[in-house]
Amino acid sequence: MLSSFQADRFANLALACVHREYPNKITHILNSDADALPPRRLTPAFYGCFDWHSAVHAHWLLVRLLRMVPDSKFEHHARHALAKNLTAENLTAEADYLQGDGRASFERPYGLAWLLQLATELHEWQEDVHAQEVAQNLKPLEAEVVRRFSAWLPKLPFPVRSGEHSQTAFAIGLALDFARTTRNAAFTNLLEQRAKAFFQNDLKAPLSYEPSGEDFLSPTLAEADVMRRILSPQSFAAWLTEFFPSIDLQPAVSPDRTDGKLAHLDGLNLSRAWMLEGIASRLPSADPRKSKLQELATIHAHAGLEAVTGEHYEGGHWLASFAVYLLTRRGLPLTSEHYPE
Repeated sequence: MLSSFQADRFANLALACVHREYPNKITHILNSDADALPPRRLTPAFYGCFDWHSAVHAHWLLVRLLRMVPDSKFEHHARHALAKNLTAENLTAEADYLQGDGRASFERPYGLAWLLQLATELHEWQEDVHAQEVAQNLKPLEAEVVRRFSAWLPKLPFPVRSGEHSQTAFAIGLALDFARTTRNAAFTNLLEQRAKAFFQNDLKAPLSYEPSGEDFLSPTLAEADVMRRILSPQSFAAWLTEFFPSIDLQPAVSPDRTDGKLAHLDGLNLSRAWMLEGIASRLPSADPRKSKLQELATIHAHAGLEAVTGEHYEGGHWLASFAVYLLTRRGLPLTSEHYPE
């Protein structure tokens, strides 16, 4: 459960980076000298927070917390930051940037999936006038991201089973939540079909091999977390039995939180926690695995939340987004229409 103290702290971590341009890790194809520009010129909405995808989910964090914690201490500053960055002009420039030569794989799929998560949040916040203005501004970029997913997924021959940004399962999960929220039937069908093609016949997931040293996502838990979005409770329970004959794992410990890659392990604990909760939520009420999964989720959540301190920018620019996703139960459906029965 998110406390007001946590909300203030996490919002301030995002506010400290959405306008912080440097240090900056850009993934940028230069086609000429004219493309050698600072981040704020290349991507004028999402230029802060060290990299593009972190800037995207920091903006998502601010929208999410404004929705969840009305009349907060950070409301004025958060609304100002959103209004400054997410203008129609800036977001049109973002869409234009994605369409530049050589950028077909830019931020694919992780950053693009978080962009759809931001769009989902704005679409749902119908009662807020300013949120709907931003949602309208986002439409060109949102449409480009949907187009990119729709062009890419049919061509992808195998899923990418990494624990980092390239992972397929996590991205499909976020994209599917967007597709259902916006009632985009064609996009929903594509995502469901590709997830089934990639994952439905998988057996005996090698959970004991995890984690790799720089993971912030679990390859196997993320696969189960997307399949629970697609299968009925009974079908999912049967699939999970074959996929995870047993589930036993302990939180990871980052050996050096000043190392940006090794700091990933703190995020792994947070994402494991929300994925375990998601998996448990889809099992039938009498399934004995539910309590074990919830217990593991609690253990991982505690370990992950302890690391969200902001002491080091290597984790401070992104871990709060993972914490907010977990504590506000963003990945769990509010209504049955988000799930097939």
